[in-house]
Amino acid sequence: MKNWFSRLLLIVLLLSSSWLVWVVWVPVVLPSSPYNITVGPNRTLSQVVRSLQQEGIVRSRGVMVALARIQGTDRHIKAGLYRFNGTASMWDILQRFADGRPDEASVTVIEGWTFTQFRQIVDASPDVQHATQGMSNAQILEQIGVNAPAAEGLFFPSTYYFTPGSSDIDLYKRAYATMQHRLMLAWQARSAGLPLSSPYQLLTLASLIEKETARESDRPMVSAVFVNRLKKGMRLQTDPSVIYGMGEHYDGHIGKADLKRDTPYNTYTRDGLTPTPIALPGDAALLAAAHPAASDVLYFVASGEGGSYFSQTLEQHNGAVRKFILKKGN
Repeated sequence: MKNWFSRLLLIVLLLSSSWLVWVVWVPVVLPSSPYNITVGPNRTLSQVVRSLQQEGIVRSRGVMVALARIQGTDRHIKAGLYRFNGTASMWDILQRFADGRPDEASVTVIEGWTFTQFRQIVDASPDVQHATQGMSNAQILEQIGVNAPAAEGLFFPSTYYFTPGSSDIDLYKRAYATMQHRLMLAWQARSAGLPLSSPYQLLTLASLIEKETARESDRPMVSAVFVNRLKKGMRLQTDPSVIYGMGEHYDGHIGKADLKRDTPYNTYTRDGLTPTPIALPGDAALLAAAHPAASDVLYFVASGEGGSYFSQTLEQHNGAVRKFILKKGN
């Protein structure tokens, strides 16, 4: 009986070992060559492995995740693009991740960030050659061959992949070119009758929309409010522009005195659009600026849960303020 059990145990161990060798070390023919595995900046290794298993690249997600934890790779996986040719085993992929040197590194710029925040994330990247550190924004614009009153708003928020060691000047050039392309598409397809005289004004309006709401469904209505106000000669009265004008003096709170203090960006004290954009708008904000909702709304107020309540008259707006703001404060 003992001999039978020992033989069975040996067979099980041999089969398990063979299976493990097959799972970990036997290469898989990749769907394409080169085959790219992209690790986003906020993507966990478990998420990456799940995608690889779905594509038939990884035979066992559980084994790969377990090995990654043993190696410590799951805690230190570096964002970027990893390129493989022909075939690759699970072990090959894990070793590339553990090595921490992607074929292409990445920088992610979030919609609604300012150009200052863009510069900070670029300056903090160890994979970038920092040619612009210490330069002013105006000097960066000169380096990339751009003639504009300010750098704000001119660079498209996205994830940019690049070869480690690339100059940050090349990165800024790409982000600028991408924004110009997206902006011109929006401008050329814009609705008729907009009170805007140039693509730059559309960009400025898009930046105000971007900062006013993160809810994509609200953006066309916010755009309608701003466009209707511009047509009627009403001031935009948008808090994000005031905050932008406060610069380093903004401490997270905005009071009545701030709304009355005049700056070039205070849309409570000055007519029309701000002199420059106040942030880096994404595609949704550009689209909303080019195509405001067909509505007569002139006011909006935060209704909670990230949304807004829109009104056509001041009386309706005051009622909404009492309902959503004053009631909340009591």
